Amino acid sequence: MSRRGRRFCLPIASRNPPQMCYLTIMSEQPTDSTKGAGSNVFSLAAVAKPKKRKDKWPDAVLSRGYSMIPSILLWGQAKMNLKPDELNVLLQLISHWWSADHDPHPSKDTIARRMGKDARTVQRHLTALETKGFIKRVERFKRHKGQDSNGYDLSGLIAKLEAIAPEFEKVSDQNKRRRAKAETKTA
Repeated sequence: MSRRGRRFCLPIASRNPPQMCYLTIMSEQPTDSTKGAGSNVFSLAAVAKPKKRKDKWPDAVLSRGYSMIPSILLWGQAKMNLKPDELNVLLQLISHWWSADHDPHPSKDTIARRMGKDARTVQRHLTALETKGFIKRVERFKRHKGQDSNGYDLSGLIAKLEAIAPEFEKVSDQNKRRRAKAETKTA
């Protein structure tokens, strides 16, 4: 093995036949001299490939679409004083927000059906979100037919997420205590 490469041996249990063997991972492509070590020699790049979206979610799940949800919305739920059903309503609105220049406009009945709640309950949550400054209702009208479902301006949500973003900027995956402190609701 050349000096550039490193070899890592990890113990693994084998089922057939039951015995202990070692998986050898190399940080360079196997050469003729290392191939003799058996079929347990792998390139580190081949083992550590990042998963693609399709590897995580099957086509049957993704075929109806997916929504991009900022992680900070989930991490900052308590900090922003969002109740679980209010967060669910926000997620439903986000799932209808297809382009930045058009406000999402699902009906209260659609949101209620998806959440398994009454339309009046959803209306109360929308009112609470508007009062807290997360959304702003925008009336929409059909031509010559009266009012259509409301649109929902999410610029308040975006502003609130931008306001708490610096608190999460310094938090790393390795430092769970700091993340827990940032996620905790303040009085």
